Amino acid sequence: MEVVREDIDDLNAVLTVKLEPKDYADSVKNTLDRYRKTAKVPGFRPGHVPFGLVKKQYGTAVLSEELNKVVNETLNKYITENELNILGNPIPGKDENFKGDFSNPETFEFIFDIGLAPDFNVPLTPKSKFDYVKVKIDDKLINQQIEDLQRRYGKLVSGDAVGEKDMILAQFVELNDDESIKEGGILHTSTVSMEFVEDKKAKKALTGAKVGDKVIVDPNAVSKGGADTAAMLGIKEEDLENVSDKFQLTVNEIKVMEPAELNQELFDKLFGEGVVNNEKELKERVKTDLEGMFVNDSDKLFVRNVYENLLEKTKIELPNDFLKRWIKFNNDAEISDEQIEKEYDGYAKGLKWQLIQGKIFKDNDIKLEHEEVINFTKGLIISNYAQYGMPAPDEKELTESAMRILQNKDEANRIYDMMAERKLTEFFKQTVKMNEKAISYDDFVELASK
Repeated sequence: MEVVREDIDDLNAVLTVKLEPKDYADSVKNTLDRYRKTAKVPGFRPGHVPFGLVKKQYGTAVLSEELNKVVNETLNKYITENELNILGNPIPGKDENFKGDFSNPETFEFIFDIGLAPDFNVPLTPKSKFDYVKVKIDDKLINQQIEDLQRRYGKLVSGDAVGEKDMILAQFVELNDDESIKEGGILHTSTVSMEFVEDKKAKKALTGAKVGDKVIVDPNAVSKGGADTAAMLGIKEEDLENVSDKFQLTVNEIKVMEPAELNQELFDKLFGEGVVNNEKELKERVKTDLEGMFVNDSDKLFVRNVYENLLEKTKIELPNDFLKRWIKFNNDAEISDEQIEKEYDGYAKGLKWQLIQGKIFKDNDIKLEHEEVINFTKGLIISNYAQYGMPAPDEKELTESAMRILQNKDEANRIYDMMAERKLTEFFKQTVKMNEKAISYDDFVELASK
């Protein structure tokens, strides 16, 4: 067997696999011999079917299968031994992909197109400078966090009038367009959380209402829409299209969240006995916790900035025509050329980032060691147990659980991606100059949402 490489340009090449009878004849004969021993042909006992009859019946299919096997093994070996850095995998040649005669098998040639990964440099040096945006932890944010903690550990009490953050236990009655009660319409009791009502008109109409008051509302205006609206009205989501947009909401009960008192009992419940002993220490602890909480968000914004900069400034040429054919050839479902053209820019952008990340890892000898992956997975398991207030299992069970998780391909890929992102973040933070900028929480949220 022989593999001939023909370079079309820096990014495209053709591999021709040439096979002679000596490369495949024995394996074809051995396979047909196995067929002969098990073939059931009328008039012949099992194992006594003439070889010529088996060859006539199965020869072409077996030859095709064995040739395919030999060609794939030969291609993979050639690519590995010659250290070809290819994109995707070889696909049948565009203009010509096969030479040979199955009815008179002799020399066969299989022609494949390959796309070659480009050579490029990543424009990242210790002189590169990027903003590292942090949330400014001011008194306003600290007080807001403390208020949220008080509400979270507070208790619901009955209220006299509906406030902007209260919860209403209400009866919903479906109305006609003239606001008369619809005969056979919906009658259902549910809750409305004023905190999450975004419609200004509905919020204004309900604010200040007292028990027994009736207000005309659009159910979509006092819910999150879709499944949430259907659940509030006690119906299936698919039935919403037949429902009126006018309902009579009767306030049956008003529940007000009474914040927890800032006392030692709350401090101990939040942070452990004796860790925080007064409001001054509470504010210091909340500030520290907030700073830690926003580190990951700051890191993600920082990496996003580097990512966008590298995608823009790294000169990478791709074998675009080959890749579009490769996408079409390897797609399980039928995909049109128009659809490929529409989605290709996004695919190419993702591929460029993979190449950039791979080069950074290779050039800087960044690796994901097996032991490191196991320990990272164990850490994820411990965090999951802690979320539910449960103690982590012992070391033996923890390791076994981590190994089981990593045997799942999807889970393993997810974990490797998380670790790669973490390694990349560490590399960027150690390599470039970071210009730290503190901005308000609201501005940070707006920036992160872009």
